[in-house]
Amino acid sequence: MLEKHRKKSKTSINCKVITVSDTRTEETDKSGQLIKQLLIEQEHLIVDYVIVCDELKEIEAAITKAVNDSKVEAVILNGGTGIANRDVTIEVVQSLTKKEIPGFGEIFRMLSYQHDIGSAAILSRAFAGVTNKTVLFSIPGSSGAVRLAMNELILPEIGHIVMEINKDT
Repeated sequence: MLEKHRKKSKTSINCKVITVSDTRTEETDKSGQLIKQLLIEQEHLIVDYVIVCDELKEIEAAITKAVNDSKVEAVILNGGTGIANRDVTIEVVQSLTKKEIPGFGEIFRMLSYQHDIGSAAILSRAFAGVTNKTVLFSIPGSSGAVRLAMNELILPEIGHIVMEINKDT
């Protein structure tokens, strides 16, 4: 049944990539560049790419602009997912989400524990949800976390998720 759904799924998704960082630039944003590269390798389209400071209003504005753009089907944020005082990405994403996809964060933490950072995985607040027919993924900003989330979860399911979001319309 799952393979049947995947065969019906779109193979090219319009994506916006948002890096949340107080210090990164386009030249130093290895994680944002990696997300874009992995998406392009799978023939997804990058509609927009921005770097915003770890400030609630800036993150909210970038996400709101994306979910109000009819061309954007998926938003992938990286950075600001930890537990430091400055890490507010998850609070913003959750406040804008209509439906949570809890399995994303659960499985990401399990995979992180098993294949990447061990018990430090409990510090991750990776999150996914849906709003305004757009899927939102929020992942840590390290290259290892990006590679893990993209290869194991996001890329295999992004087309299926977008199909499910739009099947009732």
